[in-house]
Amino acid sequence: MSQRSPLYARAMRKYTLMPVNEWTFQQQQGQAAILIGVKKKIHTSLTFRRPRTLQLQRQPKYSQKRAPRRNKLDHYAIIKFCLTTESAMKKTEDNTLEFIVDVKANKHQIKQAVKKLCDIDVDKVIRPDREKKAYVRLAPVYDALDVASKIGII
Repeated sequence: MSQRSPLYARAMRKYTLMPVNEWTFQQQQGQAAILIGVKKKIHTSLTFRRPRTLQLQRQPKYSQKRAPRRNKLDHYAIIKFCLTTESAMKKTEDNTLEFIVDVKANKHQIKQAVKKLCDIDVDKVIRPDREKKAYVRLAPVYDALDVASKIGII
């Protein structure tokens, strides 16, 4: 660009008529762009990778859920009923009670439910998954026959 264009000459005349200290910021930027020239980045890649911008977390005015969800697997839902078959009664001699429990309940939940509902300490829970039974072995302090009569099995 050794030869200046007529647009450049017109722009220079416009800026030189005004005193330099009265120029606005945009006029200064325009003057700099005319003198230096606008440089653009040349993309050599065929694919354009969009830059990742800041994604702020949503700040909702109100919650989408109307009420908190109810815990469907509470202590009363975990233990369905106590088994009173002959084989279950034989296990009371070994200080063990049999309960039919919810399929989704795990050993810790069964242990807590028995502790809360029957007021007894549980030593061990053996649960065969297919049968949906829980064999609850009581702590040595408790007697299975006394607990069974207290619950109402016998």
